[in-house]
Amino acid sequence: MNNKKKNPDQKPEMSSSSSSSSSQKKQTLFISSLILLWYTSNIGVLLLNKFLLSNYGFKFPIFLTMCHMSACAILSYLSIVFLKLVPLQHLKSRSQFMKVATLSIVFCASVVGGNVSLRYLPVSFNQAVGATTPFFTALFAYLMTFKREAWVTYGALVPVVTGVVIASGGEPGFHWFGFIMCISATAARAFKSVLQGILLSSEGEKLNSMNLMLYMSPIAVIALLPVTIVMEPDVMSVTLSLARQHKYMWILLLVNSVMAYSANLLNFLVTKHTSALTLQVLGNAKGAVAVVISILLFRNPVTVMGIGGYSITVLGVVAYGETKRRFR
Repeated sequence: MNNKKKNPDQKPEMSSSSSSSSSQKKQTLFISSLILLWYTSNIGVLLLNKFLLSNYGFKFPIFLTMCHMSACAILSYLSIVFLKLVPLQHLKSRSQFMKVATLSIVFCASVVGGNVSLRYLPVSFNQAVGATTPFFTALFAYLMTFKREAWVTYGALVPVVTGVVIASGGEPGFHWFGFIMCISATAARAFKSVLQGILLSSEGEKLNSMNLMLYMSPIAVIALLPVTIVMEPDVMSVTLSLARQHKYMWILLLVNSVMAYSANLLNFLVTKHTSALTLQVLGNAKGAVAVVISILLFRNPVTVMGIGGYSITVLGVVAYGETKRRFR
């Protein structure tokens, strides 16, 4: 006869441990899924932009940006007002509205510049130039707020710029206008980041990225509409003609626009569920993944010099992030 007594506390402990382990696995799976979707949407919209603007005959980057902003306006409203993904934050004054409008115009300029550059440059080189964002952010932060970093932090930016110079010299598909538009878009993106920190610095005026997108997007559409009419007057006739030739034309535009919004949404969610450092590391890796995929898809020629230059830039960005974290 077995008289071995069971420990009454043993089962609850095992159950608690099992529940904790299961919860951790679910959280890890959830964050991994977010990151995968973030990569897919970011890289997807970039590659689809390139395909539409360079390979599909749809040469209207301003109208394409307006489509993106329209989708962001509609989907942001649905996500915040109806789905309540984040609490709705109201604009409290005319002054705050003007600040958001200013950010919207700068944001528009950066997106349009990036889309225009894709007409003339390969995605791989576009990403190499885009990786210099920390250089422009540090430059504008110093010029506009007199914020100084440690000298070692500024030193880490040297390879960031050097790498792009090397990549430019080794880029078979280099185009001056495309390069100017790409570097302007990168600078505008950095300028918007610094300007946002200045304009929306008070606690009462701060908006999370989802609410900021909700208010910026309609302003961007209104600003882009007259520009599209003036600079791309034949956009509708050409688009309708392309739609008759390619039955998936409207689907591509719709998917592209929805992905532009999802890239912003997922960027917000990944930031919320990870950390700024994790986001920075993932962002650097995302650029490299986009370069590899674009080369495989579009078969654009690359050189050892170009790859070397881009690698130096990425390493410089990693070094900059690390030194900034250590020498605060």
